[in-house]
Amino acid sequence: MRLDRVAPDVLRLCLLPFDVINAYVLGDVLVDSGGRLGAPRLLSAVAGIPIAGHVVSHAHFDHQGSSHAVCERLGVPLMCGEGDRTALETGDLMSVLPQQGTWIARLTRQFGGPAHPVSRTLHEGDEIGGFTVIEAPGHTPGHLALWRGHDRVLFLGDVLFHRNPVTLRHVLTEPFRFATFDPAENRRTARRLAALEPSIVCFGHGEPLRDPARFAAYVSTLEDNEPVTA
Repeated sequence: MRLDRVAPDVLRLCLLPFDVINAYVLGDVLVDSGGRLGAPRLLSAVAGIPIAGHVVSHAHFDHQGSSHAVCERLGVPLMCGEGDRTALETGDLMSVLPQQGTWIARLTRQFGGPAHPVSRTLHEGDEIGGFTVIEAPGHTPGHLALWRGHDRVLFLGDVLFHRNPVTLRHVLTEPFRFATFDPAENRRTARRLAALEPSIVCFGHGEPLRDPARFAAYVSTLEDNEPVTA
């Protein structure tokens, strides 16, 4: 597992090769946790880093899988968006998937983590780890993004990918339709986040993007009624 310093008080944890799945430490908060089987390596990677809380950006297995282990081992509270709270507290991650019979559903059953109580639901404008919470629904109902205005750093989770986690293509693209609860709403969220004009964009999948013009240009092509190609 590799740790990269993205910006002051922003660490990226590359949980799998090729930047396929990322977690982040923002200030003293761990954001996302990867799949269930990676818990020992994740906990080893953050040993010695002060962690006061754990945020799950959205209730998919590749972001929630090790969250129970993290909260139990580190003794920290779990936080998430309101729309994903029930999925995290019951372990029913299928409830935030639009389709039940896909291979992503099988992976969810295999690699999703145990249920864990949510200590705090986060809402638009809340402050956590030096970042401001942005409600970013679409990929899941309670998806969250995080924004730091003074240096324009945006964590957008899976609103967009910067690497296709299946083909490994290094490309700016939308998340898979079969894993996105409401693709049209996700596109509206992407446009709202692009309007912030971020200097650094941090993704759940792929390396950070430091090209504001490229990010803005890509998002400008998204229309609610066009098919998702990822």
